Amino acid sequence: MAACKFLCRYSLSFLQFSTTRIETCTQSLHFPGHRLLFRSSGFKLKSNRHSTRPYGAVSAESVDDSCVYPEEDEVKQTSVRDLIWRNSNDDVTSFMKMERAIEPRSNTRFPYLDKFKTGSSFLSSREVLDAVEPSLMELRKERFRNVVNNRTYSVCLVVEGLSDAGNVSAAFRSADALGFQSVHVVALDSRKRYREHRHVSMGAEKWLDIELWDTTEECFEVLKSRGYRIATTHLGMETVSVYDMDWSQPTAIVVGNEGRGISEEALKLSDMHCSIPMKGMVDSFNVSVASGILMHHAVCDRTTRLGAHGDLTSEEKQILLAEFSLRHSRSSISIAHEYAKRKITASPKL
Repeated sequence: MAACKFLCRYSLSFLQFSTTRIETCTQSLHFPGHRLLFRSSGFKLKSNRHSTRPYGAVSAESVDDSCVYPEEDEVKQTSVRDLIWRNSNDDVTSFMKMERAIEPRSNTRFPYLDKFKTGSSFLSSREVLDAVEPSLMELRKERFRNVVNNRTYSVCLVVEGLSDAGNVSAAFRSADALGFQSVHVVALDSRKRYREHRHVSMGAEKWLDIELWDTTEECFEVLKSRGYRIATTHLGMETVSVYDMDWSQPTAIVVGNEGRGISEEALKLSDMHCSIPMKGMVDSFNVSVASGILMHHAVCDRTTRLGAHGDLTSEEKQILLAEFSLRHSRSSISIAHEYAKRKITASPKL
């Protein structure tokens, strides 16, 4: 007990340690029901309004010079649409840099064109690589090449109406790790808000092509136009074991809501129902775990049947390699734009 009292006295005295900013911005310190905000330039205690977390939560937020701090409910929530289409009005994620083909493209799953728009001109994937690669470390370039060689669009993952952002992020991480480039999110409840769980996804969404759909019907219609068969995961009498499926065929595998499972609309519109055989007392997996199992088995089956999981053509690999090089950092985009300017300047004027 004496040690605890000493620790409390020491902690409180430490909080009084330094600058004029602290003295002017924080007149009094009250621990119960507050959240500690800190930066090198100062800190303050702020009300924690989350009823599910009555204890003091430590969180870092910026502190401005005016000592005016926004309330918790003023912080903008991040929806799935905001997460995936950040600063973009197109039907694709803002992470995507190379130009994309205009839908529909019958039985065509690779989405990119061989051009990157820079101002009023375009660069080819080869020109993008010539511009950006000198700024990348050899280890990074080798990593890009290995990833691209093992990527496929022939099998894609569709997550329908997931209510846990952590599960969505975990599914993204598994898709990236196993070589699936295309992921689709059907947001059945437009009111449902999500936050980005980068600690779960480990930044995997940066390297994936993620498309968001408002309805299952719209999503399935486009996927079928691209040549996919729709396989929904479902526990029922008329289901096929995932181990009996031929994954060399273009397949969109659909996983459903954590509580309700696949929607009736998805079951009706899908081409087949499949399930993962289970031998225990519990007859379901966590949705992110199920996604990982399905994609892993697809990789194994495709490797057995085709000799490899990755199936991009040499041209598609070069375009995706250019795409990854542009996604690498903001400086990569700037370098490509500067390259385009030099190209225009060097071009003979007619």
